Amino acid sequence: MADKFAVIGLGHFGYAVARNLAARGAEVLAIDRDIERVESIKDDVAYAVALDATDIKALSSQNVADMDAVLVAIGENIEGLLLTTVQLLELGVKRIIARAMADQQRLILEKLGVKEILSPEDEVGKLVAEKLLNPNMKAFLPLPDNFSIVEIQAPRRIVNRKVGQVRFTDNYALDLITIKRVYEEYHDGRKFFAEHLINRPTDDIAIEQSDVLIVLGKSTDVEKFVELNR
Repeated sequence: MADKFAVIGLGHFGYAVARNLAARGAEVLAIDRDIERVESIKDDVAYAVALDATDIKALSSQNVADMDAVLVAIGENIEGLLLTTVQLLELGVKRIIARAMADQQRLILEKLGVKEILSPEDEVGKLVAEKLLNPNMKAFLPLPDNFSIVEIQAPRRIVNRKVGQVRFTDNYALDLITIKRVYEEYHDGRKFFAEHLINRPTDDIAIEQSDVLIVLGKSTDVEKFVELNR
């Protein structure tokens, strides 16, 4: 059975999340009070409804309490964000994820008891800053205690070297989790390129120029690794 999600608020952020969830096979209910936004997404999701999400009866009619999670992606309408969240709590929604655009909103949501709060602008800002500082970095996931999981384009100096020769842990205090590699494949006589993971790379795997390395370590150690192997 497909996962069931509701996305309330179809601005750029909510719209993108709803479409991506649906593309990955989830059953998505998209909600917004703006009929034009609802019309623009109705062909991409299972259900799209125009309603006022601050109205508890309207929300209840859509069975949002049965959803695996509800994302409140309402942007600048602070009153709408908070009232909608309160109504979802009243309806007993088991997992509420709310978007906060300011520290004050985050504080109020925390006081309401919301456990999962997103600040996508902050996350994008961090990612862009990291990419500007480290062009080899493709993506990163910040973790507690200054650790991160980072995708790095294989630096020039380690290309054609074997994993065991690089000695990620001993030399750089990094754990190599996996390698993303592009393979040349054929289907019905046509050539195409597909990306696959080399899970738990062994010491005898040679690193290729197009490889993307996924490593776990402290941010300072990741930067040191990239800097020393440019």
